[in-house]
Amino acid sequence: MLNFYSLFSGSSGNSLFVKTENTNLLVDIGVSAKKVENALLNLDTDPTKLDGILITHEHIDHVQGLGTFAKKFNLPVFVNQKTLDAMPKQKEKIPEENIHLFNIEEKFVINDLQIKPFSIPHDAANPCGFTIGNKQKKMSIATDIGHMTNGILKNLEDSNFLLLEANYNPEMLMYCRYPYSLKNRISGPTGHLSNEEAGKTISYLLTCGLKQVMLGHLSKESNFPELAYKTVVEELIASNYKENSLSLSIASRDSTSKEICI
Repeated sequence: MLNFYSLFSGSSGNSLFVKTENTNLLVDIGVSAKKVENALLNLDTDPTKLDGILITHEHIDHVQGLGTFAKKFNLPVFVNQKTLDAMPKQKEKIPEENIHLFNIEEKFVINDLQIKPFSIPHDAANPCGFTIGNKQKKMSIATDIGHMTNGILKNLEDSNFLLLEANYNPEMLMYCRYPYSLKNRISGPTGHLSNEEAGKTISYLLTCGLKQVMLGHLSKESNFPELAYKTVVEELIASNYKENSLSLSIASRDSTSKEICI
């Protein structure tokens, strides 16, 4: 059993939940600790029974509730050193013995899960995505990606399930209320991934066994779920794939997704 839930996903806050028979993990806590606690309780999961929290990077929409949550429930936090140092307000709340450092591109194990952090191009201290494997199953988490790289694609290959960023539509971004500097940041090489780029990435990965995708981290100002879905499907069709060759869903901004069984 390898199951996945998106608890919250979007530019306003992100938190994901991975579950097996023996392990419960969170990836990021970018909303309040109370919201994550309630989301887990709604899934009949006791927060004190979590085996750890994986952190992708230090931006507030990924760590807002981290320190409070980790301290309240006495949980291990898995993070790289540069990211830890870049979030001092969160770091000071976490007992030192609960901080577990990892190196990018080096695998580590939590109970029955093998985890590999991989580097992503984003304007943070040392950001990463994760592949998470259990026996013959593999899932991947890849958001906050300024542009797709061969290194990322190599890590995502052979995934059965992928949570992939589809952050913005370029035309909507151009005309939205964001200041010019923020628009440039989002569309720049260390910003976020567009719907079209997500579609091209998925089209490639379908040749490597990908079966299920959830689009995540959608912008509230320069995207909407139906447009992200439509753009990805159009890219699949352009690459000669049928729409039903893939199970495609959208992560909600404010509510828990359906269970993804991998």
